[in-house]
Amino acid sequence: MMRSILMGAVAGARAMTPLAALAATRGRGGRAPVLSAGTVALAAGELAGDKLRSAPDRTVPAGIAGRLVSGAIAGAACAGRDDRLAGALLGAAAAVVASHLTFRLRAAATRRWGQTASGLIEDGVAVVSAVALARA
Repeated sequence: MMRSILMGAVAGARAMTPLAALAATRGRGGRAPVLSAGTVALAAGELAGDKLRSAPDRTVPAGIAGRLVSGAIAGAACAGRDDRLAGALLGAAAAVVASHLTFRLRAAATRRWGQTASGLIEDGVAVVSAVALARA
């Protein structure tokens, strides 16, 4: 269940990254190439859009809703067959909590290092974490 929580936490920072990591690692061998390519493209768009000054805060209702859904899906995918509901609930809860925590951390980092640099650091942490969790 820890993987469900951690993947949900990643969704709190970058909503599409956990889904892209899971689809890419589980979609190998031709099982789901369209899903894999689509989620990776959406995640890349999110990473790029996050650096724009016009990007909305992740804590607005639509941002929280997207992260909650992403965390639930990723949390369920990381759980065992009999624990999918619990994994979804834990992933969703972790995503909501992490979205507020990472919002505050990012605001502090932006004041110190700027929008782009702080965003790239956050991207790196999210992508590396999601890929490592998806491969585990």
